[in-house]
Amino acid sequence: MLVCTEPSDAKKLQCPYHGRTFALDGQFRNMPEFDEVENFPTEADHLRSFPLAEWNGFLFNSISADDFEAFISEVEARVGWLPIEAFTHDSSRHREYTIDSNWALYVDNYLEGFHIPFVHGDLHDVLDYDAYTTELFDGGVLQIGIANEGEPCFDLPEGHPDFGQNIAAYYFWLHPGLMLNFYPWGLSVNLVIPEAVDKTRIVYHGFVDDASMLGKGAGGDLDKVEEEDQFIVEGCQKGVSSVAYERGRYSPTKETGVHHFHRILTQ
Repeated sequence: MLVCTEPSDAKKLQCPYHGRTFALDGQFRNMPEFDEVENFPTEADHLRSFPLAEWNGFLFNSISADDFEAFISEVEARVGWLPIEAFTHDSSRHREYTIDSNWALYVDNYLEGFHIPFVHGDLHDVLDYDAYTTELFDGGVLQIGIANEGEPCFDLPEGHPDFGQNIAAYYFWLHPGLMLNFYPWGLSVNLVIPEAVDKTRIVYHGFVDDASMLGKGAGGDLDKVEEEDQFIVEGCQKGVSSVAYERGRYSPTKETGVHHFHRILTQ
């Protein structure tokens, strides 16, 4: 049973089903009608704990990530020079969507730029499709969008790994469902939350650095891009649910991120 589902100033946690209680640190305290149970309680009767880490004002918690420092170092290497902790949270950019699709199909879609010319016409106009790159690391994927000539891009400092390139966007996926999308205007955080085998909740949070860049470039119309992706992903859910569906192959040039994700799932 879910032990705590809303804010509370209680001095202990109590399960609403059978009355088991825990201290606020999750340590077992008491269980009614268990006086005659042998070898009880044990360490297994405490609530499980999971790592918590802080990075630039953001708090990260995961039930599946093995080494936070390893994968956040990949993010730090590319965007650590930005004044991220000073970004302004913009509540007007908050979005929540519920889509009729398995969460993994949504991640599949995110992890490749292969579909951009066919699905995202406006985004294709601002990105150099042939220069779009994908990098793999333990626990995540980085996709780098290169701006077409004259389109908004980062003013990268000397010594940066991508100095001299017209970077329009850094798209980070961290297993299992966190997406950090950095644009010249700031950061869009996307959370992929499974609700059922065929239903997923998508949550957007926006943090603005340079408001003058809003509405421009690769991060210019995220609502339209999201709508286009949802159409595709919901169609794929119907497709893979069909008896006619048979899995296919991966593009060796455009779907390395998807393949990496699937390997993580099978592990």
